[in-house]
Amino acid sequence: MRTLVLLAFALAPAALAQGLRAGAAEVVITPPTGTPMAGYYATRLSAGVHDDLHAKAIVLASGADRVAFVACDLVGIPPAVIEEARAIIQTATGIPAANVMISATHSHTGPLIPDGGARAASYGGELEIAKRYRAELPRKIADSVRLANQQLAPARAAFGKGQEGGVSFNRRYFMTDKTVGWNPGKLNPKIERPAGPIDPDLPVVLFESAAGAPIATYVNFAMHQDTVGGLEISADYAYTISQILGRVKGGGMVTLFTQGAAGNINHIDVSSETKQQGHAEAVRIGTILAGEAIKTYARLTPADGALRVARRTVELDAAVLAPGDEERAREFKKQLDAGAPVKFLDTVFAFKALDTAARAGKPLDAEVQAFALGSQIAWVALPGEIFTELGGAIKRASPFPLTIVVELAHGPVTYFPDSDAFPQGNYEVVTSRAARGSGEKLTQAANELLRELHGK
Repeated sequence: MRTLVLLAFALAPAALAQGLRAGAAEVVITPPTGTPMAGYYATRLSAGVHDDLHAKAIVLASGADRVAFVACDLVGIPPAVIEEARAIIQTATGIPAANVMISATHSHTGPLIPDGGARAASYGGELEIAKRYRAELPRKIADSVRLANQQLAPARAAFGKGQEGGVSFNRRYFMTDKTVGWNPGKLNPKIERPAGPIDPDLPVVLFESAAGAPIATYVNFAMHQDTVGGLEISADYAYTISQILGRVKGGGMVTLFTQGAAGNINHIDVSSETKQQGHAEAVRIGTILAGEAIKTYARLTPADGALRVARRTVELDAAVLAPGDEERAREFKKQLDAGAPVKFLDTVFAFKALDTAARAGKPLDAEVQAFALGSQIAWVALPGEIFTELGGAIKRASPFPLTIVVELAHGPVTYFPDSDAFPQGNYEVVTSRAARGSGEKLTQAANELLRELHGK
């Protein structure tokens, strides 16, 4: 397999002729024990570390242009943290802030990061240990880019797209009572069929030195990282992917995993009664995805050409509150603060309504980024958790042979269902801080940026 990869690269001296350089590095961002954990509607304090969390960076350079991709083993990253990190990166390396993509892998076994919202404040965001972690995080993220920038060396790139359709599932289902269920439970007899598709694509981009030494592998897949649970810090299945690919390639290669459009995708197979939670489940899924990446190594296509970047801020309407919603939300919040039981969706609604009311009608500023390497590879960075239908629409419209859609890059950190999902309701719709149609606006902006980059 290794021989096949090298032969593929041997056909592409143009990548070196364009002056492509690459460097990669990773920095540990594991929080101290006792830090509140993110991902659920409960206060959970970490009790230990199963595997370290990292900020992983790949810096690419072509001529005078440089870009940086950073993936952090976090459930999400507040926009203010990203902006602080970008400012430090620009000062330390000279890479323009606009050329830096920082995203979260969406691990649910990482730290809660205070963001000024009502939910974070209720579940540990006001603790000093959480505030200290948040204060230190931008510098650590920036350090990963600074170190990767120092490693810049002549490089060549190749890309491929694996397919793995057996580990991810749309978590929304049409039910026999004509509703749309969300995570309705294993072997639930009321399930009729999934309410949407999955995305089986597994994009792989390999960067090697001029001599063929591994520098980094970029891997992307659309599926929530919520397979572990518990109180141990963990990067979830991305940890296993990185460990396996690192052993296969060796040489200290950095594996950078990013989350695809997975807003409505998880790992739960409702047709099976098998338990699917814990470190063993993360290893199982990570091993399957790593195996597909390894197979993809053998059929990579060389990539060459200049780096290009485009960015746009899209103004989105905030979620609409009905008369009485804010008052109802405050009542639910009082009950929660008193320790009284509140239904799950009422809890979700309460935090969404309080955050929306606090905006006082101010629109949401959403950043969309697009990057291209030659005419073959494009990356699209989107805010929040994107429904897979929207990610698929971007890929189908893209003029690039490989388009990698990355969610949870920049802000706002909320769900972006497609318009069809809004009248169906349930969790993603109830929690979304953005109005119906926002996901399509992001999709349109991404498509326009991709056409712009391809035209260049």
